[in-house]
Parts: sequence; structure tokens; C-alpha cells
Amino acid sequence: MRLKVFVPTAVLVDAAARKITAEAANGSFCLLPRHIDFVAALVPGILSFVDETGQEQFLAIDTGILVKCGDEVRVAVGNAVRGAVLEGLQQVVEAEFRALDDRERLARTALARLEANLVRGMLQEYGGA
Repeated sequence: MRLKVFVPTAVLVDAAARKITAEAANGSFCLLPRHIDFVAALVPGILSFVDETGQEQFLAIDTGILVKCGDEVRVAVGNAVRGAVLEGLQQVVEAEFRALDDRERLARTALARLEANLVRGMLQEYGGA
């Protein structure tokens, strides 16, 4: 099978896979090459796959959608972090989420400043009339 994992800004994984395991709202499931075509809404968790060399790879994923059609499996998620070792993935996820929180905090601050400047400008423009 060919696994492609998409995040909003990039293709995170484009690799051949012998086996793919993911988690939906009703539990985890496994896809093998001859599995029927399949669609699933994914919940935050671990998506794993076994590559052509037999090595298991891991991705911590946010919510998303998985579509298996023929020999292609495409996964679109809002956010994902890849790691070769499951134990180390938690630290990578925590660091990524901390950085994401910092960026979101900066964006909220910038938006609040823009809103305040807009209101101030409107009051100056229309307040004296």
C-alpha cells in the first residue's frame, strides 16, 4: 500500500506500508494491502505503520480523515508529529504543542491589538461628529 499523510502545509509521509493501524471513534483498526476500500474519521491518537523494511513508524495525530482506495491510503489531519520510537514521541509532541501554544498566544495578542486600534480609530473618526 502507499500511505500519504497530509497536514495543512505539507505532506508528512509518503511511503510504502505493509500494515497501517489507526484509531477511530469506535476503536482502533488495522489495514492490510488487500483490505476493502475504507473511510474513517480519526480521533487524536497514534497512527502507526510498518514500512517496507519491516520497521514500525509512529505518528501522533490530531483529528482527521483516512481514505483507503485501492492500494492508496490517504490521511488528512490538522496536526501530526512523526517519531521512530513511541517512547520518544511524547516528548516531541509536548515540545510541538508548546511551540504551537506560543504561536497561538502571539497571534491572539496581535489580533487584540488590531481590534483595539480599529476601535480607537473608529472612535476618533466618528466620536467627535
